[in-house]
Amino acid sequence: MTHPAPLDEQVDDARMWRDLEVFARYVKLSGSSQERESFAHLEAEMAAAGFETALIEHDAYISLPGAAALALEDGSERFECITHSFARATGPDGLVAEAVIVGAPTPENFAAVDLRGRIAVIDGLAASDATRRANLAGAVGQVHVMPHEHRHEMCISNIWGNPDAADMATLPATAVVTVNDADGARLKASLSGGQTRLRITAEVDTGWRKTPILQADLMPEGRPDAPFILFSGHHDTWYEGVMDNGGANATMLETARLIASRRGEMRRGLRLCFWSGHSHGRYSGSSWYADAAWAELSERCLVHVNVDSTGGRGNTSLADMPVCAELHGFGNEIVSRLTGQSLTGQRLSRAGDQSFWGIGVPSMFLTVGEQPVAEGTANVASGFMGNAGPARKGAGFGWWWHTPGDTLDKIDAEILRRDTRIYVETIRGLLTAETLPTDHANWASAMRGALAPLSDAPVLAELQLERSLALLDRIAAAAGPVPDLALRDLSHLLVPIDYTTGDRFRPDPALIAQAYPILAPLRAAVAAAEAGEEHRHHLVAARRSANRLAETLERAARLLEGLASPREVSHVA
Repeated sequence: MTHPAPLDEQVDDARMWRDLEVFARYVKLSGSSQERESFAHLEAEMAAAGFETALIEHDAYISLPGAAALALEDGSERFECITHSFARATGPDGLVAEAVIVGAPTPENFAAVDLRGRIAVIDGLAASDATRRANLAGAVGQVHVMPHEHRHEMCISNIWGNPDAADMATLPATAVVTVNDADGARLKASLSGGQTRLRITAEVDTGWRKTPILQADLMPEGRPDAPFILFSGHHDTWYEGVMDNGGANATMLETARLIASRRGEMRRGLRLCFWSGHSHGRYSGSSWYADAAWAELSERCLVHVNVDSTGGRGNTSLADMPVCAELHGFGNEIVSRLTGQSLTGQRLSRAGDQSFWGIGVPSMFLTVGEQPVAEGTANVASGFMGNAGPARKGAGFGWWWHTPGDTLDKIDAEILRRDTRIYVETIRGLLTAETLPTDHANWASAMRGALAPLSDAPVLAELQLERSLALLDRIAAAAGPVPDLALRDLSHLLVPIDYTTGDRFRPDPALIAQAYPILAPLRAAVAAAEAGEEHRHHLVAARRSANRLAETLERAARLLEGLASPREVSHVA
């Protein structure tokens, strides 16, 4: 009797390449006709694999950058540039103002110059944190200088998803352009030589438009309402975007086809979602879906697996694949077994379509392989996600990321196969395991590592953080296999205090955040006290966060202890 090869070994390279060739035909701007044509291929392939499909259209606030120009006011020198999604349009006459060199976008550098009514010249990527600092400093325009020859497209909104009426006032308020290193050097030389006034001209088309989401479901036979695993990635792109995110979409299609061939083994359902609005709406698709499908996601979604930029040429380093603490062991086992590499335990950052933390859905992955770190490497694509630093093993996704160079030749078929095998095994494991492979003792240990140093701060002594530390010990002691519905309830408690500031229904801003945002008020109180500043107003927020943390941990500990001792289930909050 012959046995079929393991599912991950059945990945069909040729089939994925055919999908990539289709994706490479289109420039998939959010809400565009070309994007819709490419979505039609996705829907046809998912239906052919046996999935029940629904193409959903919804209103999204989308920003598409157009032509841009940068020159000295007198026109004697011009600098090639691009503008950015959600930057302010200038009108045909442009914006003229005095320019000031800021350097790196650190708080210290911004504090050292007067940017009111001026154009800030800033080193590095036009990321939302840097552009927001310039806005708050009173700048009217920004020029970002890349450390290399390439200019990367960026979405600079600090709003996660569609803005509500209150959010509109916090959207970017300045014209923003990016130049490469050579033009940046010429520009700075001109400014240092006394030519201090610049003219920025930028076209940006920002407004509401219809965008698509493809939802595709495969449920266990006879269980149409089964709990499910959400597997998602965006389909909109900058330019052809064959790596970002065509590679990931090919991975999704191939994973779906293979899983469908083993439908009889599924204990849980699988839902794939292909988003629009990732690149040009700051995750507007997944954020809208989190709002619109909130009740169903809260009731049935157990884990979210995200995928972005698989198969990139030279993206050999896997160590920084991010995963939540309770699923780190599961993810690390798969990556180690298939590739020989180990995950370093990088936290998920506020990037990608991680729109489901407020609901309480744990997440696995985002990026996959990256360029290996080498001395002198600028972590351009990794730094904007808040993961830069000495612990990093990866250095971004290749120079072509968010540029016209992201074409079919940037895909390495062997690396695409490697990445897809990881996702096939991940999805297969989550669908077929008797109980999901979570490790809440590891979650408690990670949270303890963040909280314990704060418990020693004298300014926080009255908050009685020792109670929360003791509750974390109880969670670790009671952790073990958790049935699906109990895991859902446990995740609704723990995921929001892991990754959000607290509101389950409104996403936090799309800005780099420290680990465990719930602890931010406690950190602020400590910092103010250590600086000799007034700290009592920080203590107000710190006390509320400490109360929320302790109450949530108490409920989680009772839930886990109730599972270990069935007689106590009735006492679970």
